[in-house]
Amino acid sequence: METRNDIVTANDQHDGHHAPGEHDGEGHVGHVHGAIAPRRPTRDQLQHIQGWGADLDRKNRPGVPMERTPPRFINVPDGDPVPQEQRVEVLVSTERPGRTPLFGTVQPPSGLSGAIRRLAFKSTENDVRHWLLLLLADRVNVVEGIGDDLAKGKVPNILAEMGIKSEFKHNPAGLAKKVAIGAAVVGVACYLMKRRDRR
Repeated sequence: METRNDIVTANDQHDGHHAPGEHDGEGHVGHVHGAIAPRRPTRDQLQHIQGWGADLDRKNRPGVPMERTPPRFINVPDGDPVPQEQRVEVLVSTERPGRTPLFGTVQPPSGLSGAIRRLAFKSTENDVRHWLLLLLADRVNVVEGIGDDLAKGKVPNILAEMGIKSEFKHNPAGLAKKVAIGAAVVGVACYLMKRRDRR
């Protein structure tokens, strides 16, 4: 019967090319006390990882020769950039002195949703009414979009645009919960309206 020392000795001597726990250059390691020693990659093997070595000593960092404080700019124009020309209404927070040099112009405020957004921007951003009015304006804008589609002769596929098909396929339990909650809300609203009419 072999003892534990015999097994360890046999494992250590099975490969005469390199010492126990030592790399042979091909990624193999020798056995140490009957177990495989952990293989640590060399610096050369890690160089392909983007950003590797950022926490090393500054003398050994790959990007230190390219670093510069203050940062280097090439052909910096004098003065501030030319601000974007305003061709549509742009809503600006009361907490800022003016418009930023660049701003979005794709969805200018219009209609009832635009009026709600103008009202929202009369209050500061730390006021909850500001954000609630913006949320309300988004919902109103959805209804306005449906009305605009119908006015142009296009019948929108509301269920598809809401993602019902994907919801049914990937999250049927969540969809059933939403339908149940929606039905309960509608039922309670109908009940309260009928009760009010009776009075």
